[in-house]
Amino acid sequence: MSKRDCYEVLGVPRTASTDEIKKAYRKCALQFHPDKNPGNKEAEEKFKEATEAYSILSDSEARSKYDQFGHAAFGQGAGAQGFGDFSGFEDIFGDIFSAFFGGDPRARGGSRGRAGNDLRFDLKIGFLEAVNGTEREIKIGRRVACQDCSGSGAAAGTQPEACPQCKGGGQIRIQQGFFTIQRPCNVCAGSGRFIKNACRTCSGGGTNVAQSKLNVKVPAGIDSGQRLKLRGEGEPGSGGGPNGDLYVQISIEPHPIFEREESELFCEVPLSYTAAVLGGELIIPTLEGESKLKIPAGTDSGKIFKLKGKGVPVLGSNRRGDLHVRVKIHIPKKVGEKHKEILQKLQELDERSMGDENKGFFDKVKEMFG
Repeated sequence: MSKRDCYEVLGVPRTASTDEIKKAYRKCALQFHPDKNPGNKEAEEKFKEATEAYSILSDSEARSKYDQFGHAAFGQGAGAQGFGDFSGFEDIFGDIFSAFFGGDPRARGGSRGRAGNDLRFDLKIGFLEAVNGTEREIKIGRRVACQDCSGSGAAAGTQPEACPQCKGGGQIRIQQGFFTIQRPCNVCAGSGRFIKNACRTCSGGGTNVAQSKLNVKVPAGIDSGQRLKLRGEGEPGSGGGPNGDLYVQISIEPHPIFEREESELFCEVPLSYTAAVLGGELIIPTLEGESKLKIPAGTDSGKIFKLKGKGVPVLGSNRRGDLHVRVKIHIPKKVGEKHKEILQKLQELDERSMGDENKGFFDKVKEMFG
């Protein structure tokens, strides 16, 4: 049976570059790989066919011969390199194994330690604690090395043995089609260890849950939703692997006066009618205490004044945001007789002073509606 044209097998033109040939083979290999098509003889044959085509076209000397003489240039052989030599396919196979098994098989040899699990702790702090920074003691439950077996998982007086399945290597070899791959041992989960007599305290796991106290330093300027990372304060690793980390998730209690947007502070302060008209000084709250704000005559309700550097510290710097003060003219709900008498006189004066302004405004309204 005659072999198909190599360019046709990979679906590339005869003028294809080396990168285009490599990309086409990767696509075929991923599509027809035996692990993706278990028991499918047709797919396995296509995978072999694509591999042979790539072995020829990826080699400049072999490709030149093939372009002149076709498959006859290689006699009865399987290709330029043959199916027994895959040294020229390492980068391709790295991609394939990454897709199937989550990593390159060349990085899987031997047993290795496993990192411990990360932990999370939710910490709620006060508004001013977030602004000024604070230090809190927290208590967390986490797995620690078993004291009875020192974390080995083996009963007192015994030690873990080499796994009888993988002989301590942590990996087993499996035949896949026409080549061999390695996978983590299913008996020891890749650790290479076998515990014959398990520790009764930890049941062979090597760890127990214990309560631990930690001091957490919260920096000034931290905001809700941000988190602190305490490196190595998570659960312990196994087989010599590193400890996990502890993430402290911050939430902040609201403040009765201030609202916050990152490093900017906002508050609303009542302003009397007379102070709005005549001007004066207004006592306003800040994070450091009371401060005086000069109000110019004729200030409108809703006017915003900005006090630079009176906001929240910018996390990780010496800068501070600003404080934005919005004044709102105070309208009393009830007034006494004397107060009412003064207001009525004031109303007469207002009506006179606003006469021309009102007339101009209503003239514009009449023009709008014809």
